[in-house]
Amino acid sequence: MIIQLVRSKIHRAAITQADLHYEGSLAIDQDLLDEANMYAYEKILVVNMATGSRLETYAIPADRGSRVFCLNGAAARLGTVGDRITIMSFGSINEEEASSHKPTVIVLDEDNEIIQRK
Repeated sequence: MIIQLVRSKIHRAAITQADLHYEGSLAIDQDLLDEANMYAYEKILVVNMATGSRLETYAIPADRGSRVFCLNGAAARLGTVGDRITIMSFGSINEEEASSHKPTVIVLDEDNEIIQRK
């Protein structure tokens, strides 16, 4: 059997921008994408801790070192600057691999600096 598990997670990121007139997605600092083992244009689930909203979109790279998390397009209506979000990507693996799987997790502070790696 093939199952889906969390592959990587960015926890407690602060939204820095929202652009309603962009085509859609979540822009994420490329350095943080790399640290979280996420790919540009990868499908992601975004959970807003302030509103409880959940949205499915894809990650696009923002400038390295910018610490940007920008909700784009319709997603811009689901959060405001300063809201804390969790971003997750998923992978499909078999049951044997699942028993030893450990996702890559980074936890950020209010300035989107990494304070913990799990």
